[in-house]
Amino acid sequence: MSNDTPIQYGKVTATYFWDDGSGINGDTGAPASGEPMQKGLFSSPSWPLGTEGYVVYEGKKAEFFIGDRGPGVPSNDCDVLLDMDGQTFAELTGESWNDSSLTVSGGNGHLYDVEYFITEWGDGNGTEGAPHPFQQPDNKCEGAVEPVPEEVSQKKDDEEKKKEEEKKEQEKADQKAEEQKKEEAEKKEAEEQAAAADDSDGSDDSGVTAETAANDLSGVQLTGAGDGVLGGTGLLALAIVPAVLIALFFAWTRRPAGAHAGAEGEGRGLTARSGGSHSLGSLIDRLRGRRD
Repeated sequence: MSNDTPIQYGKVTATYFWDDGSGINGDTGAPASGEPMQKGLFSSPSWPLGTEGYVVYEGKKAEFFIGDRGPGVPSNDCDVLLDMDGQTFAELTGESWNDSSLTVSGGNGHLYDVEYFITEWGDGNGTEGAPHPFQQPDNKCEGAVEPVPEEVSQKKDDEEKKKEEEKKEQEKADQKAEEQKKEEAEKKEAEEQAAAADDSDGSDDSGVTAETAANDLSGVQLTGAGDGVLGGTGLLALAIVPAVLIALFFAWTRRPAGAHAGAEGEGRGLTARSGGSHSLGSLIDRLRGRRD
C-alpha cells in the first residue's frame, strides 16, 4: 500500500470504528469511499479519500488508507483526528477483535500519541496537509504536524539514493546491451560480406581450374585414351607413325641409279632416281637436297 517514504508526519489521538452497514454498535453506514469495510481502512475528518500511509504505536506498525469520514464530534478542538478500523486497533494494543459485537477487548477506546506517516495523498474529496475537525476547514490542527524524524528522513534519503543508483546501473546495463547488439550486427554483416567474397573467388577459381585441366591433357588423352587404355584412333596413330619414320629412313639412306622407275640399267623401284618432277623418286631426291 505505502512505499515507506513519508511526506508528512505527526502525532494524534486515535479511536476505532467498524461501519459495515450492519447498524451494530453505533454503525453509521458503509464507508464514504465506496470501499467495503476492511482491515486497514481508516477514517479522517479532513484528509483526501485514498490517502495512504502507516501508523506506529509502541513499536508496532500498520499500514492504512483513508476510506471514510470521521470521527465527527470527537474531532472538535483537534481532539481525536484519526479513526482506525477495529481489527488494526486490536493488533496495535495486543487485544482481540469481536466480530459479533464489533468491539475490541480490554475496554480501551482511545490511543494517544499515535505516530502517523503520510506516504501518498489520495485523489478523493478532502484537504491535504494539517488535519482539521470534521466540517471545520478553517480550524487547522497545526500541532498535529511535526518534522519527519531524522532517522526516517535519512532512510528516505538512502532509499532515494539507492533508487538513483539502481537507475544509473540500469541505464549502464541498457547501454552495454545496446553496444553489444550493435557489435553483433556489425560482426554478422562482416561475416556475410566475407562469405560473399569467398563465393566470388570460388567462381574465378573454377574457371582457372577448368582451363588448367584443359592445358594439362596428356599425350595419352589426346590419342583417345581413357583410364590409361588407348582408344582405337590412338592405336592406329601409334602404328602408322613408326612405319612412316622407317620408310623415310630407308628412302633417305638408299641412293637409286635409275632415272625413272623401271628404267634399264638405272635400277628399279619406287625410290629409283627419276628425272620426272612428279615421281616418288623426285620427291625423295628433293628430300635428299638434290635437284635436277
